[in-house]
Amino acid sequence: MSLPRLQIYRSLSTLSSPTDALLAEKALTLLKRYPYHLNSISSQITPELASYLLLQTQNDRTLTLKFINFAKPHQFFNPHCKCIALHILTKFKLYKTAQNLAQDLAENSVDEKGNYFFQCLKDTYFMCNSSSAVFDLVVKSCSYLNFIEKALNIVDLAKLNGFMPGVLSYNAILDSIVRCRKPVRFAEKVYREMIASGVSLNVFSYNILIRGFCAAGNLEMGLRFFEEMERNGCLPNVVTYNTVIGAYCKLKRIDEAFKLLRSMGLEGLEPNLLTYNMVINGLCRVGRIEETSGVLAEMDRKGFAPDGVTYNTLVNGYCKVGNFHQALVLHSEMLRNGLSPDVVTYTSLINTMCKAGNLNRAMEFFDQMHVRGLRPNGVTYTSLINGFSQKGFMDEAYRIWDEMIRSGFPPTIVTYNALLNGHCVSGRMEEAIGLLRGMEGKGLSPDVVSYSTIIAGFCRYQELDRAFQMNAEMVEKGVSPDAITYSSLIQGLCEQRRLNEACDLFQEMLNKSLLPDEFTYTSLINGYCKEGDLNEALNLHDEMIKKGFLPDAVTYNVLINGLNKQARTREAKRLLLKLFYDESIPNGITYDTLIESCSDIEFKSVVALIKGFCMKGLMNEADQVFESMIKRNQKPNEAVYNVIIHGHCRDGNVHKAHKLYKEMVDFGFIPHTVTIIALVKALYSEGMDKQLNLVIRDILRSCKLSDAELSKALVQINHKEGNIDAVFNLLAEMAKDGFLPSGAAPANAGQ
Repeated sequence: MSLPRLQIYRSLSTLSSPTDALLAEKALTLLKRYPYHLNSISSQITPELASYLLLQTQNDRTLTLKFINFAKPHQFFNPHCKCIALHILTKFKLYKTAQNLAQDLAENSVDEKGNYFFQCLKDTYFMCNSSSAVFDLVVKSCSYLNFIEKALNIVDLAKLNGFMPGVLSYNAILDSIVRCRKPVRFAEKVYREMIASGVSLNVFSYNILIRGFCAAGNLEMGLRFFEEMERNGCLPNVVTYNTVIGAYCKLKRIDEAFKLLRSMGLEGLEPNLLTYNMVINGLCRVGRIEETSGVLAEMDRKGFAPDGVTYNTLVNGYCKVGNFHQALVLHSEMLRNGLSPDVVTYTSLINTMCKAGNLNRAMEFFDQMHVRGLRPNGVTYTSLINGFSQKGFMDEAYRIWDEMIRSGFPPTIVTYNALLNGHCVSGRMEEAIGLLRGMEGKGLSPDVVSYSTIIAGFCRYQELDRAFQMNAEMVEKGVSPDAITYSSLIQGLCEQRRLNEACDLFQEMLNKSLLPDEFTYTSLINGYCKEGDLNEALNLHDEMIKKGFLPDAVTYNVLINGLNKQARTREAKRLLLKLFYDESIPNGITYDTLIESCSDIEFKSVVALIKGFCMKGLMNEADQVFESMIKRNQKPNEAVYNVIIHGHCRDGNVHKAHKLYKEMVDFGFIPHTVTIIALVKALYSEGMDKQLNLVIRDILRSCKLSDAELSKALVQINHKEGNIDAVFNLLAEMAKDGFLPSGAAPANAGQ
């Protein structure tokens, strides 16, 4: 590309003609006294005259700014004049105005590499007694606009001509590379050039490099720069630590994030709200949400109040682990504090309620989003469609579907799959097939989930021929069956006692390197039990454990029932005891199914064993199992506490029940409503008023929903007046309305 001829004025201390000199004198007078009259002579001003005027006023900041504002829209204010203006503005440290002007030059420069721009700067440099700071400013402006190649070229030209761009230029280029998500090798190249040019990196340089490598998933390289800056005497700041802590959290290396958080204090640095929010997010990502309470307590000690990000993260976290009560409490607390949940938070709440089958509450949150001016996204709509479909409420699912389309969100393959599942759950297989064909008409190709859902539906309704036809169709269309597809077909065959075919399919699955899961093994175990081949069923049970698959309640129910049918009760009992005492079963696994046919031990899990003893009033035995858990470093969960507290209340061991209640609360568990009411009744019957008052106080303190305020007040009034029956009735109503804590339900709640 040919560049315009550069206009070089040999001397701007004098003008070429008396006419120009008179015009310049007039312009200066107007600029000083009547700047708004300058437009009257604008057509007579040439680029040479404009440059002269800038140089004449370069020591007067006010006059310089007046002239630049006047000159901006006029053609005489050419690149040469603008470069003079840049030098003067930089000398005055009017960086914002200078940067705007430099960006204008960079955007409207006639060459992509910035050669002409640099030449103008160079030729006007000495006229203004300028400094290298002007090159830093220009490079920063180009980098801000993401003109990385132009910025790098100007740095190279500056160095070739004896100017020394500083660390600011390089930092701006590095930042642009990272913001544009360029490959990190470009950042490495700039870093090496800085070192070769003798430019010392500062904390901003390192922060940009660490951020770039961490964002690219290369934490190890980011840590290398972190260590290098410390070796070079460049002290990391809070931003540095936050970047690395955030990277650790994203990679779920939360213990290392905590270690770095603690090291900040040793370096004399205080974490900020962003630091704590990242750690809380990291804990939620790895399912260690119970540890967030400690982080929140530390925040409070240091004077940091949770913000919208904190609450949104926690609500999402509690939704993911299924603790809807705490998510709801935090949601209400958030609203009381004047903070607004975002779309992601509402979507999490809606999704959680749909999974729990509470579709009314899910729709309440959906309506709240509209009231608060939040626009549901595709995931929000799909969650609701999936929730209604799971229940077979297809009319409601299609109503949400229609609203989703009207709102501009085209259904995705996930949305279609949710509807397919709804039709299959409802037994409307022909409609499911019609929807599958409709997907193809809309240009969406059914995936393995689509086909597997329909195959599972046909298997559920014993239409195996059609299931295998659908399987053949998916293979023909290039969609490979997965483990779920095979498992559904295997289960269908086993249900029809076609065990040989099921075993052939199982072998085919293994040959394709598809890993069977608990469902696959349980189906085959059930098939062998139906055929009376208990030895092969037990062999499969052992095989699945060796391969790292944990049998679930259904698996053991099938096995133990099969053994009992063949009067092999001793083996059934041994298998049952193995669940708790055999180290081949991982600690902490819980099975809830009651095994009714075993002689003196009726349950196949720790919770079930405790439940059985409690039901029979054998509380000493229940306590022994409870204590054996603790000795084996198995931390009792909410279900265990709820069961044993309820058992002691029934057996009249109120002091023991109250002691376990306090222990449960101290561990951060939420007693179930049934447990609370049983304990309150037992304390009242024993006349333990002090303990009763404390328990009721705890209940009301944990009941944070604004809708429950009236009920709370009535409980307090009736309790003070001794109307304990009214208290029980109110607590029962509050439980029914969902206002009381609802931790894990006691396994014997219905007894």
